[in-house]
This record gives sequence, structure tokens and C-alpha cells, in this order.
Amino acid sequence: MSRIFGEVRQNGYVVPDIEAALDHWSRVLGVGPFFYFDRVPIEQFHYRGEPSPLQVSIALSNSGPLQIELIEQRNDAPSMYRDFLARTPRGGLQHVAYWTRAFDADMERYRTAGFEVAQSGQIGADGRFVYLDCEAHPGTVIEVSEISGAKGLFFEKIAQRAAEWDGKEPVVRR
Repeated sequence: MSRIFGEVRQNGYVVPDIEAALDHWSRVLGVGPFFYFDRVPIEQFHYRGEPSPLQVSIALSNSGPLQIELIEQRNDAPSMYRDFLARTPRGGLQHVAYWTRAFDADMERYRTAGFEVAQSGQIGADGRFVYLDCEAHPGTVIEVSEISGAKGLFFEKIAQRAAEWDGKEPVVRR
């Protein structure tokens, strides 16, 4: 566990083909079911301080307590996802995420510690997220994701369904 961020709650994989990734994760690795969103309505998305019209498809499941996120960017808007695929065309682990119910207080602590936001956005009323600018260090990016309200409840549902999954219906399309 990180003494700064807490427990890693999600591994985020940026992929060039989400359908192929869904097949691999569910059929080959036995992880599922994935909740798939063809176009995620991300609001207030900013990359390096500038608005960006990002369009992504996302799929979420759990492997034990760890959430697995698959992301395919659907346009060429500036983002860390686009940058990652430019360097790693086959895709791979792009970020680890830490979840918080105290988003504003935690972000103040991270800024005070010297972390800077590279991209940010919001999904729904209580789903803010930021990716911290730490790509210069070898390894993955750090995401901080707010899980208050409906988003947190949905993440609990994903974990529960994964724990009970019988291998049928590997993708739940939303």
C-alpha cells in the first residue's frame, strides 16, 4: 500500500482494439464480466491545462479487489491515452488508480507534495478524476478517481458481479 495514495484499486490498460482486449481478458484470462460503454460522456476534459474533445470506449471488471479498466480512444484528441499509444502501439498498462471519497482534500495534499495534473475530467456529478504528471519516471501514470455517490456504488456492483461470474455473458454492453 502506498503511504501517499493508499491502496491501488485499478489497473488501466490503454488498448488499440477494445474488442480484442475484451476477448483476451475474458476468454484467455478468465476475468469478467466487463461492463462496456461504447462512448463515455466525459465532461470538462482537459489535457495539459487545455480543453480537449476526448472520445473513449471503456470496459470495467474486477479481478478480486483490483478493478481492470480497458480504454480505447476513439478520436485523435490530445490526451495521455493518445500519447501512450504513440509510444506503445500494442497498448498496455497505462495507469494505476487510487480511489478517494475526499477528492478535494486529497488533491490539495498531492499538489502540496509537488504533483501536477496532466489530464482531468468528470463522469457524472460525482466522478472527477485526474492523472498526475509522472510519466518522466519509468512506469505507469497515477490516476486519482473520486468514488463518491453513484460512481462508487457502480464500482461495488462491478466487483460483486465479477465475484459471482460464471463465465457466461463476458461483456455487458451499456
